[in-house]
Formats: sequence, C-alpha cells, structure tokens
Amino acid sequence: MSTLTPALLDSATMLRRRLRHMRRYPSMTLMLVVMPVVFLLLFVYVFGGTLGAGLGGLHAGRAEYVNFVTPGIILFTVAGAGTGTAVSVASDMTEGIVARFRTMAISRSSVLAGHVAGSVIQTMLSMAIIIGVALLAGFRPTAGPAGWAAAAGVLVLLSLGITWLSVALGLFSRSPESASNAPMPLLVLPFLGSGFVPTSSMPQGLRWFAEYQPFTPVIDAVRALLLGTPAGDSVLVACAWGAGITVAGYAWSRRLYRRDPLPGR
Repeated sequence: MSTLTPALLDSATMLRRRLRHMRRYPSMTLMLVVMPVVFLLLFVYVFGGTLGAGLGGLHAGRAEYVNFVTPGIILFTVAGAGTGTAVSVASDMTEGIVARFRTMAISRSSVLAGHVAGSVIQTMLSMAIIIGVALLAGFRPTAGPAGWAAAAGVLVLLSLGITWLSVALGLFSRSPESASNAPMPLLVLPFLGSGFVPTSSMPQGLRWFAEYQPFTPVIDAVRALLLGTPAGDSVLVACAWGAGITVAGYAWSRRLYRRDPLPGR
C-alpha cells in the first residue's frame, strides 16, 4: 500500500472529526450565515434604492442593486469563514489534542487537511444559503450550468486559499482569542473593493487599492459569470489570486506546523 492511501484515510478521519465539531457546536456556522444575511437585507432594503440608482442604466434601482451586491455578500461569507478556521486550529494547538495525536501513527498532514476540507465544506454550504436568501430578495442570475460551475470553481479556489491562510493565522496565534481577531482584516476587503459600490465611484487612491486587491477580480468574475456580463480578464486574475493565496497559505501553515511536528509516515 502506498503512503498516499493512509494519508488520505487519516485526512478523512480528521474531516469527520471537524464535521462533528461543526454539528455539535453550530454557533460559528450560524454566525457565518447570519452576518452576511443581515448585510444583504440591510444593503438591499435600506440602501438599495439609493445605491441602485447610482449604478445608472434604464432600470437602475433596488432590483438592479441586489444583482450587483450579491457577489460581494458571497465574498464576505468566504472572508468570514476564516475566523472559525483560525479559532478551531488555535484551539487544537493550545488545548492538548495535538499532543495526543503525537502519540499516534497518523499522517503529519492529516490534522490540517481535515480542518481545511471541513472549513471549505462549511463555507460552500453557507454560500448556498446566502444565494438562496438573495434569490428570495430578488437576485436574478442569468447563468446556465456552465456559468454556475465556473463561478463555483472560482469561489472554491478562493475559499481554499482563505482557509489555508486562516490555518496559518491560527497556528501563528498564541490563543483562540487572538486567533479570532487575526482574520478580521479579510472582512474589510469586500467593502474596499467592487462588492458594494463600483470602484469608479471611489477617490483615486482608494480606487487604486480597490482595483488591485485580491477580492475585486473575484467579485467581478463571479458577477460576470452569474449575470452574463463581459468578464474581461477577471476570471483569469481571480484564479491567479486564488492559486497564489492557496500556495502561500499552505507554505506558511506547513512551516509553522513543522515547528512542533506530529510523528507520521
């Protein structure tokens, strides 16, 4: 039997452990859904009429704004998932469970792999709920199966990158409390991008930052894929950002984890 098969089995075991934690302690999953829903309803029903009118177009208004803002809310959900991942990893590292894993012949990578896989699944389920609420609020995507699949691929890639980055932040933190604050800057990026207003409406310096930060091309790509508008190079740029964040987050996580490694195969 190759060494890959035991590693996959160990990772599957750790994934089951992560999913059981999510089921027994649903508060983090609930918060992951509640906050984006609150922001969605707030921006659509309180600010949507005014902000929608600012988009221009023949039918500008609340109905157009819900189509514009939903991709930004989806990315806000991805960013928010990082907090739960960082706290979960920091808890494992500080509460002694990793010391127990040291005494077992498990794959070195399985502990982190279980966290990553479970967090990505949690994020995708949360995004599905957000999209469902957005549809009830008037979101009207025009994408066919290929467009939905492409948008899902972009979102999964970014989710994977944000999750690995959050794992690294959890490993870097000295306690779950500090880990809960470490990913907070990620929550600001959808607001400082094209998620809620067009970047063209921003002052020059902020506009430059908004157009070149990683969340903006992902939001633009998802918006174009779901609404059938021209995507330009946003899909390629979004995939490049997702892959780059994934590689950087994985490398940083691996380096931090090896400071106190588990014995493995």
